[in-house]
Amino acid sequence: MRKVYIYKGFERFWHWTQASLIMFLALTGFEVHGAFEIFGFEKAVQFHRVASWMLIGLIVFAIFWHITTGEWKQYIPTTKKLKEQVFYYLFGIFKGEKHPTTKTELSKLNPLQRMVYLSFKLILIPMTVVSGIFYLLYKTIDQNNLVVVEEYPLEDIAFWHTLGAILLIVFLIVHVYMTTTGDTPTSNIKAMLTGYEDLEDTPIENESPKNIQ
Repeated sequence: MRKVYIYKGFERFWHWTQASLIMFLALTGFEVHGAFEIFGFEKAVQFHRVASWMLIGLIVFAIFWHITTGEWKQYIPTTKKLKEQVFYYLFGIFKGEKHPTTKTELSKLNPLQRMVYLSFKLILIPMTVVSGIFYLLYKTIDQNNLVVVEEYPLEDIAFWHTLGAILLIVFLIVHVYMTTTGDTPTSNIKAMLTGYEDLEDTPIENESPKNIQ
């Protein structure tokens, strides 16, 4: 095993800030829906609006970072060892079997993680953000006193936004559970805090860029 600096500074900042914003948006969003009362309706609406624009800004910076650093390649889907990975999470992990894939600096995600995280970035986040923007602008009046979003039924917008919020919460719960499946229950969390992780000492050819695909 060797200690490797695998998670860069911005990657860790983006990860924890995004998680914090999503949880705060869920808290204020469900208060707006009347599920409970913490801040009060008006404050919850205000906080939710500010946090939503912060999340959108973070997403823009994250997209720029992924493109300029080449980290977008981490999410290229592959079916190689996908079946083995699924069976490992369903059965092998409870039997103490060896992980079917090896993590490296250039290939941080296993085949199942790539597909799940890619769906998170290309489907779940866009669905929640776009429906949220429609929700936000539904009763916004422009300089000509016209409703910006008027042809979409508010009930449909609310449905897709709420569905996205629920799925995000489910994703977070599963994600937190999966972090406990490392070498120790806290090793994955520690790696995302410090940037360093203990990886198997693999041959150089296994860390070539082609393996990221």
